[in-house]
Amino acid sequence: MTQIEWDRIPMVDLTEELTFIREPILDKMTDVVDSGQYILGEKGEQLEKQVADYIGSTYGIGTASGTDALELSLKALAIGPGDDVITTPFTFFATAGAIAQVGARPVFADIEKDTYNIDPASIEKAITQNTKAIMVVHLYGKAANMQEIMRIADNYDLRVIEDACQAIGTEYNGKRVGSIGDIGCFSFFPSKNLGAFGDAGLVTTNQPELYEKIRGLRNHGSTKKYHHSAIGMNSRLDEMQAAVLLVKLYYLDIFLHKRKESANRYTENLHRLLKTPAVAQEQEHTFHQYCVELAERDELASVLDQSGIDSAIYYPVPLHLQPAFDYLGYQKGDFPIAERAAKRILGLPIYPMLSFQKQDYIINTINNFLANNG
Repeated sequence: MTQIEWDRIPMVDLTEELTFIREPILDKMTDVVDSGQYILGEKGEQLEKQVADYIGSTYGIGTASGTDALELSLKALAIGPGDDVITTPFTFFATAGAIAQVGARPVFADIEKDTYNIDPASIEKAITQNTKAIMVVHLYGKAANMQEIMRIADNYDLRVIEDACQAIGTEYNGKRVGSIGDIGCFSFFPSKNLGAFGDAGLVTTNQPELYEKIRGLRNHGSTKKYHHSAIGMNSRLDEMQAAVLLVKLYYLDIFLHKRKESANRYTENLHRLLKTPAVAQEQEHTFHQYCVELAERDELASVLDQSGIDSAIYYPVPLHLQPAFDYLGYQKGDFPIAERAAKRILGLPIYPMLSFQKQDYIINTINNFLANNG
């Protein structure tokens, strides 16, 4: 199959998705304009309740971004200087960055080679008397091993924050991620499975005291106007983004189903020739990213680029080797599984409106490359 009907296949095409839901989004946005309520209004409250219900949590608190959701969660748990928080070195920078921002120390634990999620056995080895929490990442939309992680947290009296920024709608043993630990954090960055028209995020919890703390902290430490019980931050989800997200949330399960269809099609056609994502019944995958693994990663990326197909590396430099974290004292070789994955993993285009024709072109391009480099 040749490339005949498009200039290039992007990693994510938000414009195609918008053609499907343009009118209801514009209607909701017009409601906001007409209301005169732009911050902490009715749409935001609706979104908080509907996302919490969807996740299976008691409470939802809108924030200005997924990164803020992580930082606010740490602050609500009174985590700061002198405290350690265990997390994965194989994720986006914001996870460990939020830990550092509150003055705590990110402590890394290696990942599982098949899921790329944090390895519970590695977590247990990293626990010290200074450890206060585990920040779990459900990477690429794949649920981490929450049964083991919660067991470890219970045994050592640790709090658990779920970084579910890539995994809204993902289930683990029948529960949606973000409802299992003490706190769940979500990002609504435009390219996420549930994406706004700018930055936005949300926190979920089942604990009323954490709900009240986070609700205040995201608004300068205030739940009553001009009365401040803590030093918080300005991290309020605005009404326009809430309006967009309310519409998109209605279609979320349909879009996740389309992602899974595309992922299954990739796997059926590629699994014999390279490593495709691991899928298990108890640890669902909603495919925010579809990543394959192979030794010739960079060569394949180059061929895809020359063929008019975008690809991306998630993530080329593990966090323990980032210059910003030099002060932690980690060295190359400390987390060999994460380091190996960083050299071999490649994300392929995946989004709800990815056509079979475009996907076949991607698959055929990859198969031709592998046939010539086998």
